[in-house]
Amino acid sequence: MSDSRFRRQRQAAPRADMNVVPLVDVMLVLLVIFIVTAPLLTHAVKIDLPHASSQVNVTRNERVELAVREDGALYWNGEPLTLEQLAERCGAAGRQVPQPELHLHADRHVHYERVARVLAIAVRSGLQRVGFVSLPEERATR
Repeated sequence: MSDSRFRRQRQAAPRADMNVVPLVDVMLVLLVIFIVTAPLLTHAVKIDLPHASSQVNVTRNERVELAVREDGALYWNGEPLTLEQLAERCGAAGRQVPQPELHLHADRHVHYERVARVLAIAVRSGLQRVGFVSLPEERATR
């Protein structure tokens, strides 16, 4: 008889409630994370921004095309000149406001010494915006 009593207790109906303790733990962790990070998201630096007009201001800086040929000849916007004249023109261009951009076209076979001398003259005269112009390589077709 005692065996039948124990069997009845073991065959009791399964529990239908859900364990919410892990859910509460996760929610508390998320709450702490949001409390800590919320002030960081709303922090802003207040600055007085300028108002822009709807018209576009296009200011194009003047540019100077300086070419150095293989034989050492110099050309300022297509006009031939000497090293002395180059120093004078670079000095005049260096005093302009805003300064023009100096685009240097050097022949691929010109000696580096000649290009370095031209660059030194341009930098000594006060030109700050100097760029080298080159042609992109042709893509090989397969």
